Amino acid sequence: MKEIYSFEVELEKEVEKVVEKTIIDKDSGEEKKLSVNEKIIEKEPIRVIIKEPNRRQIEEADMEYSIEMSQCVKRGILTKAMLAKKYSDSGGLLAEEDARLLTSKYADLSKLQTDFTRISTKTSGKSEGDEKKEAKIIGEIAELRREIVNMETAYASLFNHTADTKAQNRVILWYVLNLAYIARGEEDPEEFFPGETFEEREQVYYDFDETDDELYNLIQGKLATFISYWYFTAGATKEDLVQLDKDIEEGNI
Repeated sequence: MKEIYSFEVELEKEVEKVVEKTIIDKDSGEEKKLSVNEKIIEKEPIRVIIKEPNRRQIEEADMEYSIEMSQCVKRGILTKAMLAKKYSDSGGLLAEEDARLLTSKYADLSKLQTDFTRISTKTSGKSEGDEKKEAKIIGEIAELRREIVNMETAYASLFNHTADTKAQNRVILWYVLNLAYIARGEEDPEEFFPGETFEEREQVYYDFDETDDELYNLIQGKLATFISYWYFTAGATKEDLVQLDKDIEEGNI
């Protein structure tokens, strides 16, 4: 399995073990050994794996983004482009120059996403040139997303409730539910959110949350952080993710 990244956690669990104890017989004064069952706390190491998505999964995630975006717009939620255009025309909380630049970047991103969809959904087979162009577009989309996120950070309160942000949150959840695996000891990795469909995986996610599942509580924050970083950052290296892990553990994030 190709991995984006993996990390280890220790899950505390109560187990019952047979323990030998030595006692002194009151009558004879002799030592006797007894086997008794005792409950003890053990730490179980679990490796959490973020699987590298294949092309089909990237296409499915892109479709999930488009569906969520469309539904938000139908409900009257503004897109980032609409919001930026509004402020570029009228001024306000968003600086006009930033609004114009963001409007341009949103248009570029939309074009790249359209190009990606056109190539990835070809039914007559892809040429080697198509494969290379598709890989190039994926890299350009990631880079442009990173630039947009950097600009939007200063105006987070404005953009947090746009259709784009809701769609991004949805696609990140999609990746979390589809890419998260766990491995116990020498066992093969298994899906942490099992299911045949996104809806089934999502139900497992909600069940974990509602039942206060211990392992889920240990790893869900890190999973979301790593996948968000991977999604928004172009060309993230293993070293980048190791540093991110260190920052999380040291409380810098």
